Amino acid sequence: MSLPNVSFEFFPPKSLAGSFRLWDCVNTLAPLDPTFVSVTYGAGGTTRQLTHDAVTTIHRTSGLNVAAHLTCVNATKAETLEIAQSYADNGVTEIVALRGDAPQGETTFSAHPDGFASSVDLIAGLAETGQFNIRVGAYPEKHPEARDQAADIAFLKRKIDAGASSAITQFFFEADTFFRFRDACVKAGIDAPIIPGILPIENWTGAEKFANRCGTSIPQVVRDAFTNATRDGTTDLLATALATELCDELLTGGVNDLHFYTLNRPELTRDVCHALGITPKTQLQNVA
Repeated sequence: MSLPNVSFEFFPPKSLAGSFRLWDCVNTLAPLDPTFVSVTYGAGGTTRQLTHDAVTTIHRTSGLNVAAHLTCVNATKAETLEIAQSYADNGVTEIVALRGDAPQGETTFSAHPDGFASSVDLIAGLAETGQFNIRVGAYPEKHPEARDQAADIAFLKRKIDAGASSAITQFFFEADTFFRFRDACVKAGIDAPIIPGILPIENWTGAEKFANRCGTSIPQVVRDAFTNATRDGTTDLLATALATELCDELLTGGVNDLHFYTLNRPELTRDVCHALGITPKTQLQNVA
């Protein structure tokens, strides 16, 4: 079994300490030779400039292939495409195109009157420029706002047909969850790569809350294991073991790419990659 391609997600720093943490994360994981790294976009567009600065800085100083998250929230079409063009002008041609979360204090997404109405429209607008490789999000257990999984998969197909080259899934706990979703996507006529999103759990309480919010089911055996590990002070060992086992099952099932949600805490992701046989290949150059 050949080694997988890996990619990593970071989020933009909001403080000086956060900037050091982000750079430490990049410095730790870049030697693993990721296919790309991505930088998230805060709810309601709250980190728009921070995301832009982080993306362009990582690209300039590390030479990594950086994908910028871009959403439809709180911006006109012209403003959104201007941001995208700025990325292209700085040599960044990878975009993760998302609808985006509702602004803080609001419960549902509402499109800007002059903005892109949905992620499909955003993807089509970006694709029309001919400048970007566009990735999108996918939900192996249905988006919380979708009627059912069939409707969710039909919408994913619309995103691929609009110009996206691949999809990255929300995190999940069991390999079979991904395999069922992948099979359903193929049956629906989706032939673009579906990349599983992996979350090495650095904080169980936070992961549990996030899973509940985004509709990710948690096996009782995982809940029990983290309860015991928290009591015994062995959560990092458990998290590494569970993520490594999940990745191994995915690779055995034919997966070639893994996308890790690092939460800017690189150690667990690094340890999982090492356990899978992915070892350092490069060193950063031109560090700012």
